Amino acid sequence: MDYKIIETKERVLADNDAAAEATRALMRKNGTLLVNLMGSPGAGKTSVLLRLIALLGDRYRIGVMEADVDSDVDAKTVAAAGVRVIQLHTAGLCHMDADMTARGIAELDVGGLDLLFLENIGNLVCPAEFEIGADLRMMLLSVPEGDDKPLKYPLMFTVSDLILFNKIDTAPIFDFDADTAAARIRALNADAVCMPVSAKTGEGMEAVAAFLEARIAERRAEA
Repeated sequence: MDYKIIETKERVLADNDAAAEATRALMRKNGTLLVNLMGSPGAGKTSVLLRLIALLGDRYRIGVMEADVDSDVDAKTVAAAGVRVIQLHTAGLCHMDADMTARGIAELDVGGLDLLFLENIGNLVCPAEFEIGADLRMMLLSVPEGDDKPLKYPLMFTVSDLILFNKIDTAPIFDFDADTAAARIRALNADAVCMPVSAKTGEGMEAVAAFLEARIAERRAEA
């Protein structure tokens, strides 16, 4: 008896990409820059967000979607900074996809926002595989993780636009070489922008804020 073989992952990814493109078009129409913030658990994603909110919040309207398997710890922390925030639970999934992101955007009501962050699930694998419709993919590589991570998780570094080497203040303690990390990243992604930062001390964060301001200006020009 004859039978068909259906590649289900290809269909899932194709459907996801279509939903992501719809979100990208909506953000462009709305004049909002959507940033997909990715990194390992403990890399400092929420701490970096708080620094950026402090640097940009007086000039731009900022929203945050916090994605977690469970809990609302990060949403409470970010809400205390005075920005519009929504908590998204993935019910065990290790990533956000385009449909989940679109539903979060609809619930948050992004009208009037200049900058919208999605703090993705802490993971260096799954979030890299799924487009969400972001205009900028920003990921954190923390110094304690080591400069070998681009070799172990190449897709994450291949798809990311802006890569922050966070916790650079701990570099004297850990075996991490920023130049080596950057060279390994650029072997995968020649266009990647790498910046050393410390969310704790604020080192390098003004440069990140300036980078985002330039992208916000570009988005406003498109709207």
